[in-house]
Amino acid sequence: MYKIFLFTLISFTFTYSLNAQESITFPDSLNGWQSTWDVGISGSQASYSNWAKGGVNNIAATGRTTFTSLYHHGKFSYGFMVNARFGKTKVEDEGVRKIDDRLFIKNKFLYDLAEDDSDFKLYGNIKFSTQFDDGFNYGSGEDGSVLKISGFLSPAYFTQDAGLAYIPNETISVELGLGLQQTFIKDEKLGPVYGLADGDRFRSEAGFTFGSSLKTGIATNLSYSSSLNTFTAFGKSVKNTDLIFSNTITGTINRFMNASLSLDLVYDDDFSNELQVAQVLSLGVVFTLK
Repeated sequence: MYKIFLFTLISFTFTYSLNAQESITFPDSLNGWQSTWDVGISGSQASYSNWAKGGVNNIAATGRTTFTSLYHHGKFSYGFMVNARFGKTKVEDEGVRKIDDRLFIKNKFLYDLAEDDSDFKLYGNIKFSTQFDDGFNYGSGEDGSVLKISGFLSPAYFTQDAGLAYIPNETISVELGLGLQQTFIKDEKLGPVYGLADGDRFRSEAGFTFGSSLKTGIATNLSYSSSLNTFTAFGKSVKNTDLIFSNTITGTINRFMNASLSLDLVYDDDFSNELQVAQVLSLGVVFTLK
C-alpha cells in the first residue's frame, strides 16, 4: 500500500485591496485637514511531500499601503495620495519572482464654480507613477531566456492635467480636460519597449484627458468601486488612447476583515497592442490610522 503524507500545507492571506484607489474623494462634511493611512500585508506558504495530487513548494509575501491627506476650505479643496505595493514569491526550482510592484503619487486640486458647493468645479491633477524593482518576461528571450522589460524609473510617468469636473456627490465624479504626459526611461535599453527610439529616454506628449470614478453600495456589506482614466495624444487616432480601468468589489466581514475581487484593465499601444489584464481575489485585514 502506498503511503501518502502531506508534510505541510499552510496558507494565510492578510491584504487590503488598493487596486481601484487612484481616485481621491472629498467627504461632504470635510472642513480643514483629514488624513488616513491604510496598511496591509499578505503572505502564503505551501509545502508538499509525496502528495498524490501534486504541488510546488512556494512562499510569497506582499505589502501594500495608501496614505491620503485631504483639505477643504471655502471653495478650494486639495488632496494628496501615495499608493505603494510590492510583493515577491519564491517557487521551488524557479527562484524568486515579483508578483506586485507599484508606486503612485497624486495631487488633486478643486475649485468650486459657485458659492454653495457647486456640482461643477475646476480641477487640476499632478500624478507620478513607477515601480520599485526590475520586471521580467520569463521565457520570452532567445532560447527561452529571461527578458528584462522594466525597472525602477523604467518607465516612469509624470502627468499634469486640468479642466472641468462634475462632482454631484461622494459617489461619482467625471473630469474632462487637457493634459501633458511625460514618459521617462532610466535604462535606455528599455526605451523601444515603451515606444521610444533607440537611445532615447524621454518623451513628452499633450492631449485630451478623461477621468471618472464611482463608489457605491450594491448590497448589505458589499460595495463596488471603479475608476477610469484615459489620455489621447494630439495628432494620434482615438484608437491609440491610453486607458486604465480599475474595478473592485469588496465584501465587509467585520470592522477589520474584508474579502475583495479586483479587475484591472490597461491599454497602452506603446507597450503592446493587446489589452493588459490583472485579476486578484483576496481575503483581507484592514489597518487604518487616522
